[in-house]
Amino acid sequence: MLASIHSACAIKSRRLIVGPARLLATLLLGLLLVLQAADGRAQAPFEWQPATPESQGISAEQLETIRKRMEDQKTGAFLVTRYDRIVCEWYAPGFSSQRKFGTASLAKALVGGLSLAVAMEDGNIKLDDTAARFIPQWRSDARKARITIRHLGSHTSGLSDSTTEGVKHEQQPGWKGEFWQRLDPPRDPFTLARDQTPLLFEPGTQFQYSNPGIGLMTYCVTAALSGNGPRDVRTTLRERILRPIGVTDDQWTAGYGKTFTVDNLPLVPTWGGGNFTARAAARIGRLVLHEGNWEGRPLLRAEVVREVTTDAGLVEHCGMGWWSNGGHRYKDLPEDAVWGAGAGDQLLLVIPSLGLVMVRFGETLAPGPDEPPIRKDDVFTLYHDYRARILFEPLARAFSRQTPAAAPYPSSPAIHELRWAPAETIVRQARGSDNWPMTWADNDLLYTAYGDGNGFAPFTPEKLSMGLAAIAGSPSKFLGTNLRSTGIEAKGQGAAGRKASGLLMVDGILYLWARNVNNSQLAWSIDHGSTWTWSDWKFTNSFGCPTFLNFGPNYAGARDGFVYVYSHDSDSAYTAADGMVLARVAKALIRERTAYEFFQRIDENNQPRWTASIEQRPSFSARRKLLSIRHQLQRGPEALSLVSDFARQPASTGAAIPRRVRSVRRSRTMGTVDDGLLRQRMGCRAGREFEFPDQMDERRRNENSPRVFGR
Repeated sequence: MLASIHSACAIKSRRLIVGPARLLATLLLGLLLVLQAADGRAQAPFEWQPATPESQGISAEQLETIRKRMEDQKTGAFLVTRYDRIVCEWYAPGFSSQRKFGTASLAKALVGGLSLAVAMEDGNIKLDDTAARFIPQWRSDARKARITIRHLGSHTSGLSDSTTEGVKHEQQPGWKGEFWQRLDPPRDPFTLARDQTPLLFEPGTQFQYSNPGIGLMTYCVTAALSGNGPRDVRTTLRERILRPIGVTDDQWTAGYGKTFTVDNLPLVPTWGGGNFTARAAARIGRLVLHEGNWEGRPLLRAEVVREVTTDAGLVEHCGMGWWSNGGHRYKDLPEDAVWGAGAGDQLLLVIPSLGLVMVRFGETLAPGPDEPPIRKDDVFTLYHDYRARILFEPLARAFSRQTPAAAPYPSSPAIHELRWAPAETIVRQARGSDNWPMTWADNDLLYTAYGDGNGFAPFTPEKLSMGLAAIAGSPSKFLGTNLRSTGIEAKGQGAAGRKASGLLMVDGILYLWARNVNNSQLAWSIDHGSTWTWSDWKFTNSFGCPTFLNFGPNYAGARDGFVYVYSHDSDSAYTAADGMVLARVAKALIRERTAYEFFQRIDENNQPRWTASIEQRPSFSARRKLLSIRHQLQRGPEALSLVSDFARQPASTGAAIPRRVRSVRRSRTMGTVDDGLLRQRMGCRAGREFEFPDQMDERRRNENSPRVFGR
């Protein structure tokens, strides 16, 4: 049975699909849209739940110190959540969760950046589009014609700001003052930004904070959204984002309450003029934290959220109306931290690696008499450095980042968190079929294979041990279609039938590993699964159930020129093994058996060593040896257990042996280890420790797994 699909399978409907897959993809998309229109299932609305700081790995004492300092700094609202639970929510006297706060330039993120994300989600605009695509008046200006959406959103367009230090907005001279007065066209802020704002430097070469630049980003977004008729960003956000995430209309306003009609476009200011409750802003932060997914519903693609909120790759590392710690300016703040900020320190901070969302509304955070004065070198020293020093970094330090002692492996540098979808959001199709290896293809479909079943409805007339299918859509609304191909389909229940164990698309070619063929065999298709060719060789030593390591659509995210294959170390998928085997092959030589190399060990320079001989793969007999001497080493009901990884140096037989310690913990099933005997028997240095594999398995079964797993 196939349950929910990763959000990566969402259709990019504007991509051109060529070749035999075009008809299939078009058909799938059309059917998917019909299903989406007919799907009226309601989901239980998300509600914040309280939790103690300690239960979420936060120091209550440090958090209270931060809250007290915010209270002393004329804060009106202070809200902190971790993993969707409120660990601190405080309002000054006279304020409440229903109170809307003026957010000033925080609107650049909440309104400007978020509306851009919607237009990007729909395929109407890209960050590297030129602004002149949407602003005809710039097409004849050689310098402004080079400004992109990325430049406008990250304050690197070269456009001047509309402020002068020390002068109130409405009292600015010339066009700058008129910009803030929000006059009717043709002296409205959008027309002034477009026609009057000077260009100070070549786009992308320097940083200049620019309110007119954000205004013109929204000008372009509105033009992109209005392809089928005028559509303003306020309405777009309300219908596409805010109402779906539970922000009611009385919890927010945008654009100073005004809309300017310029060139038949309904333009809403996004450089300021917003008002949000703390909980409304926190919900937006939660959407960013979950990369556009709301309770199993993908409102925005993860890559779109990342493009808008994180480092755009230009000067000062800004996102689109968002700020980021991409340059790691703030050392005690995780590098993935992003935030929106407005005058008076109206702040929304999101740190994905910590599962953190923080909202702070109130008056300006200002240093006391015993603190150094704020420098005014640039926008960072003037605004961000102080708020980072007294709020962002202390908050990050209050979070415990220790890996649980029970983990038998180091923290992943790539996977920060595993999050289970609510049970009620899981969609189940293709009942009776199993296995489901899959790959993301160049036409944005997922190609997959099923076993011992009849695939998707309409089902195949006969049960297949191996059949193919293609999938379109999102986790909550996906559509699977069986692909009939006599060259790949097989029959036979269980071990009696050939089954797929791995799928991968590379450079437009589908590759499939089949098992139950003594041991495994490779097949490939150059026409998206219509016809297949089988290799004239097999893996006959190990690799009883091989699969591919996938790296994005059409293998586009691969970090080198190799394809990686791994399996449990057994000749059969039905025989257990206590280890894994890993192979690699150059992308262009996947079909050639002699091109495969097999992982042997990690050398003294912490680099992998590969061998052309599968017989020289690591032996896992060391684990079996641990089990055989277990009772000699245990002395009583309590024991000290050490979790080790494989040695950097090979043993005399060429096998790696357990040696280096990763973590130490107490376990009720362990006995005292004689370090001298351990060193003698296993070649370990004194003081090194280990945990027996069956103890580890028993402990894992007995431990409760939390719903959210963090790094």
